[in-house]
Amino acid sequence: MEESQLLSDVERLLGSLAELPEPVARPVFIVVSGLPGTGKSYFSNQLAGRLPLLILESDALRRALFPAPTYSLAESARLFRALHFLIEILLKKGISVILDATNLSEKHREHLYNIAGRLDVKLILVRVIAPPAVVRERLLAREMGLDRATKSEADWQVYEKMRPTAERIGRKHYRVDTSRDITPIIDKIVREARR
Repeated sequence: MEESQLLSDVERLLGSLAELPEPVARPVFIVVSGLPGTGKSYFSNQLAGRLPLLILESDALRRALFPAPTYSLAESARLFRALHFLIEILLKKGISVILDATNLSEKHREHLYNIAGRLDVKLILVRVIAPPAVVRERLLAREMGLDRATKSEADWQVYEKMRPTAERIGRKHYRVDTSRDITPIIDKIVREARR
């Protein structure tokens, strides 16, 4: 991809964002991983209600770049290249960021670890899970249009296809089961982010 294409993509992503939170001296980078329907967006929104964070939701940003997304490998590569560049820009400006994406492979998470390391920002990793029966119920509600808050188009087949590709996070991380009360984990993450 040419540099002009990358810069154009980053500009489109920036233009699609809500109002940015106030910059801080020590921004944090929170990476949320999990299969579709596990509650990543719910978790991210709950956390953003407690800390001045900008949520970068990959599904919404994909549609900002590709109004009719195909979810092809080339499309995903282009999206995440622009997204990684955008994350660096925001963190350098002192904007704390939550990346809400499946982030299932350690190889792909390595790019995120490198960004945090290069910029010397606090990295907090979160793996969001939920029992398959709960996920199935949520994804069915999504298919029936009962969950209007979600930006994701993933259904049960997508969940089943992605499930075997989910790799263990190789670093210290929080594990959040969104079928339970997530307040205690949110409290811990808020404390760590402010430390």
